Amino acid sequence: MLARPKLERPDRPGDESARPKGQARPVEERYLLRVDGQIKRALNSKEPAVIAGTEIKKRYPVVLVTVVDTQEHVTEIINY
Repeated sequence: MLARPKLERPDRPGDESARPKGQARPVEERYLLRVDGQIKRALNSKEPAVIAGTEIKKRYPVVLVTVVDTQEHVTEIINY
């Protein structure tokens, strides 16, 4: 019988081309802007997250908009 060729995985740490597209690890930011439970943006500071959340809440008053602090594990509900 003929031997099968051995398949090798391209798991070299420096080789980014081996990763499938769309599988990149997201950038970790401290504040998350959530709309109806879905994360829409990740930001480094709280002020831009609150401003963006207030804009969304003004346009769509029915949705639940929150800002989550991932380090302190605090969730703030945005009301206008």
